[in-house]
Amino acid sequence: MAAASWDPTSAEAAYAAEHGIHCFSIPTPFAVGRVNLYLIDDEPLTLLDTGPNSGRALDELEQALARLGRRIEDLELLLVSHQHMDHLGLVDILARRSGAQVAALAALAPWMARWSEQMEADDVFAEELMRMHGIPPETRLALRAVSHAYRGWGAAARVTRPLTDGEALELKGRTLHVHHRPGHSPSDTVFHDRERRLLLGGDHLIAHISSNPLVTRPLDAPLDESHVPRPRSLMIYLESLRATRAMDDVDIVLPGHGEAFGGHAALIDERFRMHERRARKICGMLAERPMTVFEVAQAMWGTVAVTQAYLTISEVLGHIDLLLEDGRVREEIDGEGVARYGAVAP
Repeated sequence: MAAASWDPTSAEAAYAAEHGIHCFSIPTPFAVGRVNLYLIDDEPLTLLDTGPNSGRALDELEQALARLGRRIEDLELLLVSHQHMDHLGLVDILARRSGAQVAALAALAPWMARWSEQMEADDVFAEELMRMHGIPPETRLALRAVSHAYRGWGAAARVTRPLTDGEALELKGRTLHVHHRPGHSPSDTVFHDRERRLLLGGDHLIAHISSNPLVTRPLDAPLDESHVPRPRSLMIYLESLRATRAMDDVDIVLPGHGEAFGGHAALIDERFRMHERRARKICGMLAERPMTVFEVAQAMWGTVAVTQAYLTISEVLGHIDLLLEDGRVREEIDGEGVARYGAVAP
């Protein structure tokens, strides 16, 4: 699917701008396309997310600010929605130039402070997960090299304003309620302006694509621990979606990618149905013969591009977790520690 972009002419975008929230759509080097940053014209002057650590992203951000008569040096508060590099890559540069406070989920603060070490630990975790689920050594090696090359799009940064789930972040003209919504990443955080019925949603909920619940090393996992229990990311994500669906004081979602949209409850209901359809499809495949996660991914999507290998095993593992939870499949580990899954007879 082609990357969707922010539509400044939409009714939702116009409503947000009327209430002091302006979107900057900034380029990224990733398949998802441009990332949405949000300038909240309030006191303190606040920017939600920063784009990747690149000269082009910084240049476009400066131009976007200038169109509103602002400069980077005017920023007073930087909010971080989650840990992915297209959302936090420029945090340190912007904080140094502006002197702005950096606000992020408290559990994310030590992770951001030790960016390179955390990324290395994440790669070790990912490589072992791929080995266990049947991805060949040459693909793992290539993906490790790609991941290492991508690290430059992010950078370490110091959080000066730790946030907690459920707290109210007070600006002069509005209150942003902070909600931890893990799943797409362990640190996904959304900011809710109840008075204006707006949800700054990051990558938690996007209209044109389903946010991939990446299997990610937990934020509190020790850096020197090589064997970390695998979180059931899709199940965590679905629980977060249930919490967001229950919010009856949201009319418009301002996402991390693509257009602003309304009707979040209906969209979430469709996502629930989609994940159940995919789980049933995988269950049918496993009824024919036991398979590794990599074999399931190949059967579903054919030859998987190296850069997409980890995304696909996260996708398949998430649905296998649903099937395991319901007792519809079983896991078997062979002598080399590789997992295969087979359907349980009704």
